[in-house]
Amino acid sequence: MRAFAYYLIPIGIGLFSVIALLFWHNQYNVTEPAGLPLRVLQQGSEAEPAAVPGPSPAAILAQIGTQPPVPGFDTKLSERPVWFSFSPMSASVEQDVIEFPSRHALSIRCWDATTLRPLGEASRSHATGAIDPVKAGFALRMARLPSQVLCSGTFAGPARLSVAQWPSEQFALSVEQYHRKSGLLDGGMIVLALFVLLTALINRQPLYVLFSGWLILNLRIGALSAGWDIQWLGQSIPADWLLTSRSVTITLYGIATLTLYQTLLRESLEDLRYAAPMRVMQWLCLPMLAAAVLVPYRVYLPMLWVICACCLSMMTVGLFKVIVESRNRVASWFAASFALTFVASLAEIVSAALGMHEVIGVINSVTAALASSLLAALAVAEQMRAETEKREEAQQKLEHAYEAMPVGLFTLDMYGHFQSANPALRKMLGADNFELGRTAWRHFFSENVWMELHEQVHGRSDAELEIANRDGSRRFLVSATLARGRIEGVLQDVTEKHKATEQLRFMANNDPLTKVFNRRGIEKMFEGAATSLAAGKPMAIAYIDLDRFKLINDLFGHGAGDEVLKQVCERMAMMLAGGQQIGRVGGDEFVIVMPDTAIPLASLICRGIVDRIGGTPYRVGDKAFHVRGSVGLIEVSNGMPMKDAISAADRACRSAKESSDGLVVYERNAAAFHEREAELNLVARLQGPNATDGLFLEMQPIMSLKNPGESLNFEVLLRMRGLDGRVLPAGPLIGAAEKCGRASVIDRWVLTTTLGWIAENISRLPHTRFVCMNLSGASLNDERFVADTLEILARHVHVASRLCMEITESVALHDLDNTRRFIDQVRNFGVKVALDDFGAGYTSFSYLKELPADVLKIDGQFVVNINAHPANVAIVEAIVSLAVNLGMKTIAEWAEDAATVQTLAEIGVDYVQGWAVARSQPPERMLTAASSASFIQDPELIEMLPTLGRGAALDLHGIMKLH
Repeated sequence: MRAFAYYLIPIGIGLFSVIALLFWHNQYNVTEPAGLPLRVLQQGSEAEPAAVPGPSPAAILAQIGTQPPVPGFDTKLSERPVWFSFSPMSASVEQDVIEFPSRHALSIRCWDATTLRPLGEASRSHATGAIDPVKAGFALRMARLPSQVLCSGTFAGPARLSVAQWPSEQFALSVEQYHRKSGLLDGGMIVLALFVLLTALINRQPLYVLFSGWLILNLRIGALSAGWDIQWLGQSIPADWLLTSRSVTITLYGIATLTLYQTLLRESLEDLRYAAPMRVMQWLCLPMLAAAVLVPYRVYLPMLWVICACCLSMMTVGLFKVIVESRNRVASWFAASFALTFVASLAEIVSAALGMHEVIGVINSVTAALASSLLAALAVAEQMRAETEKREEAQQKLEHAYEAMPVGLFTLDMYGHFQSANPALRKMLGADNFELGRTAWRHFFSENVWMELHEQVHGRSDAELEIANRDGSRRFLVSATLARGRIEGVLQDVTEKHKATEQLRFMANNDPLTKVFNRRGIEKMFEGAATSLAAGKPMAIAYIDLDRFKLINDLFGHGAGDEVLKQVCERMAMMLAGGQQIGRVGGDEFVIVMPDTAIPLASLICRGIVDRIGGTPYRVGDKAFHVRGSVGLIEVSNGMPMKDAISAADRACRSAKESSDGLVVYERNAAAFHEREAELNLVARLQGPNATDGLFLEMQPIMSLKNPGESLNFEVLLRMRGLDGRVLPAGPLIGAAEKCGRASVIDRWVLTTTLGWIAENISRLPHTRFVCMNLSGASLNDERFVADTLEILARHVHVASRLCMEITESVALHDLDNTRRFIDQVRNFGVKVALDDFGAGYTSFSYLKELPADVLKIDGQFVVNINAHPANVAIVEAIVSLAVNLGMKTIAEWAEDAATVQTLAEIGVDYVQGWAVARSQPPERMLTAASSASFIQDPELIEMLPTLGRGAALDLHGIMKLH
């Protein structure tokens, strides 16, 4: 049935039609009418006003008889009235019809030439008497025709006047054939135009909309050629509109043709470099449309002929080149259609302009309209075929891509049933029995996943979420959107990617060896847990350091050390519960964050951790290792940053190393927190632009044990006054300066202030041999500070010899070459150099010969309570002997009582410094003292003074004066 309907029926219809056209009788077969010769007389001139009355029929009849008979007359665009007379072939024949077939005739009036009796008159809007508008022109129908007829007519356009005599039956048949042909042409062209228009609307193709309009205009051009343009859809066009409608129709047809021409052949025309001429033709379109409405018809037509002749010629040449060079069949059909229309239009113009009416008989706008429309229809069909092939090819490619796509593609209805699924999706889901329309999304994923997907596609344009299958063994990334009431989506198996991401996330937040948190992970955990502090919940943090762990790595290798670390973490984890987490922040250092844990409970946990870490040995192969842990535990307060919390816990851990039980706890208001806060305040103050504001100097006397009453030497000590006016201790100030890198700023201030004070008061310090000042290790290694020191000494060169710079022994030995270079540079200015805290570091006597120091300051730990520790006496005595042999002086610090001073004097120490002599004093006290011994208040030491040295007299009066 399909083959019968698709092929046999159309073939049968075609054969039936061919047989009918070739062999059957044509019921509209009309014989040609007889053409009558005319005598023609054209009235007046073009310049004569239209209101001037014309001659009478009698006057015309007298003149027209002298005119020769002609078969027809061309007005050549003249609109003057034309008089003509003719004689019917047989006046005795009844019911014969005289036809005036000119489609450009506007009105006809006729008289009986014998009696001058009016026979009738007609125009395009009305008719009286025996004359009627028929077909394209007019017809005279009477019971008996006069022997001679005189007529007058008006014409517009390239009119050709002719007269034909018809038998009445044949004329009626020709009228029927005329209307049938016009109806067929109108109906066929309109149906074709509507088909193209509907195709354009359905396929959203603006080109077809233009083409449908061009078909209608093509129909009107054919109607104009055949004289059918006096009506539209069976309705007569008003006579006043007729000429204007012809001008506008011709102009619109030209505009549509040019636009369609350029649209279809744009690429080919660009290759031919026709852009400039086409642009000129485009600019002429609007003026021509205005002229069609405003300019008289007889004036407008010559303008149109000139422009059309140029444009059509150029377009015809372009079409010929396109047809020759293009392989596109669609372009060829359109080009052939245009070429036929152009040739027909050009023939119309030539025939109208030159009066060559024979050309019209060969090809005219009617045949051109039919033929060009047929060719255009073929072009549309070819275009549709090409587009269909492209769609089929694209659909095949799409189907192939859909089937071969490595990701899962699917379509779901609103109930979650699969409407389509490619093989990749079925493989991902492991679906053996997959029935479209019945298999549901819920078969593979939970109800919650379906609800979330459904909500997201309705709530936003695109939804994307990561989901797991029902047993959680696979992870998928689904991207979906709502389209035409269905869910279109893509499913990707991201199981391996998810595992890799989780592994990367674990590696980013966890220690790869022990699997506990690393520093980043424990910081994130701390930040999350710290939010509960605002609600009043407690929180603690512990810092654990393993003692002597480095020894295991050094002796048995890092493999053994790594195994011990794993076991340490396992033991600590056994003591934790809830959200408490361990983080490894160093080689053998750990932090435990304990949210929602009060400090008493945290103390018990940490005590258990210390016991578990050091309670039993760690087995690694055949070896056993003992490790001790020190724990610093602090209570975290609301708003405390983690770095401050870890710093405080680390400080507590360092204190725990010195304790017996290995645990130190700082509660919320512990002094360590206040010390840390004070240190941070100091750091902030020292890092500001006014770092030295509040600094001042005090001076501690250094007494000679050889001649106590003859010298006034001292050491300058740094002090700072806080914002509240209290004097801050020097130790935290110097420590904070070294931590924040501002030690050189302070040392620079101390050096400048000390030398400036000495220079200002040099005349009041006759017994001052040296003034000691400390240099920090950071300043000594600061090249800029060294350069500034030399510049300051150069400014105070006259008092620089009174200065003694103290360099800590451990700093001096850290970079021996740098220290020696600095000592040599400052000694060039007469500055003395002392090695401070001698004996406290890793002293090596071999270094002393490399350092040109002037003084050794014996570390105070050997001096304080020297009499209680005989070993200290031996050490100090050895240092003194060494200094004497090297030509150096010695200063003993921390002398607290008279007995210590007595022992130091007996050993041979040169100078003594400490509270036994005096505490630090304001600078102005130095200016009123005779010697360093003037500050002594200890009666026992005052009594001892005469025995010190070699019997030098003591100015007791001066001492009493100070007191």
